[in-house]
Amino acid sequence: MEKLFKIHPDDNVVVVKRRIEPGDVLLVSGVSVVFDKSLGLGHKVAAAPIPRGAKVVKFGVHIGSATEHIAVGDHVHLHNLKSDYLPTYTLDHEFVKA
Repeated sequence: MEKLFKIHPDDNVVVVKRRIEPGDVLLVSGVSVVFDKSLGLGHKVAAAPIPRGAKVVKFGVHIGSATEHIAVGDHVHLHNLKSDYLPTYTLDHEFVKA
């Protein structure tokens, strides 16, 4: 995968390491994918089907949950992924001393 790489064996996404342009055809986990938009360095692409509600794994850890079904080769971003982390402001009370 000259434009994509898998960071950790447990990841269900691959990461763009060289810009993808519309019309690029790449093999993603053995599936031929025709990309319809540009994706820049660091963006995520599904390496396996990710059902709605399933964990998205990058770096071998859960980074969020799919908000809809994500097919192999789909761009994984804010439109189909929600963070599972608490907003930092909810933790502020733990660090503020009265």
